[in-house]
Amino acid sequence: MAEINWAKLREESLGPFTLTALPPTLQLPALPHAVTMFMEKSQHELTPLKELAAIVETDTGLTLELLRHVNSAFLGLRQKARTVLQAITLLGLRQSRLFLVATGIQAAIRSRKSKLLNQTSFWNASLQKAIFAREVARLLQTDMDIAFAGSLLQDYLLPVLTSELYEPYVGFIDQRARQPELLCDFEQQQFGWDHAVAAACLAHRWKLPDELVCCILFHHHGLRALADPKLARTPVSAVALSALLPDQLRQQYHGLEQLVLLQQKWPAFCLEDLVRIVDAEHAVSGLGVVNDFPLSRRCKQILTNLAAPVAEEKFSEVALAT
Repeated sequence: MAEINWAKLREESLGPFTLTALPPTLQLPALPHAVTMFMEKSQHELTPLKELAAIVETDTGLTLELLRHVNSAFLGLRQKARTVLQAITLLGLRQSRLFLVATGIQAAIRSRKSKLLNQTSFWNASLQKAIFAREVARLLQTDMDIAFAGSLLQDYLLPVLTSELYEPYVGFIDQRARQPELLCDFEQQQFGWDHAVAAACLAHRWKLPDELVCCILFHHHGLRALADPKLARTPVSAVALSALLPDQLRQQYHGLEQLVLLQQKWPAFCLEDLVRIVDAEHAVSGLGVVNDFPLSRRCKQILTNLAAPVAEEKFSEVALAT
């Protein structure tokens, strides 16, 4: 398969959209200064790791999160890191960059109180989706690190948007069964843009990798991502499948049903096994997110009824490329 030009795909897909389309009163989050500096400096191959470590050390929160993550049972490293320099060396520059970006964005969002979403539940669901995406990426034999980070960040702007544009989103929740299948379709009707487009645009402004930006941009493509010749075996597909999992807003109203259909079409994909893995690995993730609402609980009804027939004709236009 030909290598994808992610920058070109991002540019073509975002089109003329800019953040100026958002309400002028909307206060967008900002990345912590240390993360911005780390991203900028780490782009240069000649920047010493010692200098990058010193940047992280200017932020106590980032330092603690990085050390906790590297030393967690999740990574299973025999050697433990005692300094940021050791942590970056053990984790590797690429994974360190993705981890710090994800952690920095979480910190920026958590500092803002949401009127609508429970932050604990929100990040719990986000981490569940991220672990799920990583396991799907393993099945697809594509980049697991990008899939994990892209899935963790796919909805990062929603706490801000649902808080500052409270009334429309409350209307969406109150009448969810009568709303469009996808939250993105509702947002397009209401605002002329959706959270995926806005979040991808902001992520590009932050100079995040274009492949990561595309994961955010296309995360509501669902099964269509697997049918796309370009995206089928990329992290984008893994993220798009993770977005079918349930969350507070029920963004994809029949998402779980689509995953059941996928299981019928793709022998290697076992929803029950993936749910079990997510809950097991969540406990040792080292990301400090308490799994107070396990994925197995969110999916209990659909897992119980896996033997029931699925309305396959509803999705018959999707030709799975697996």
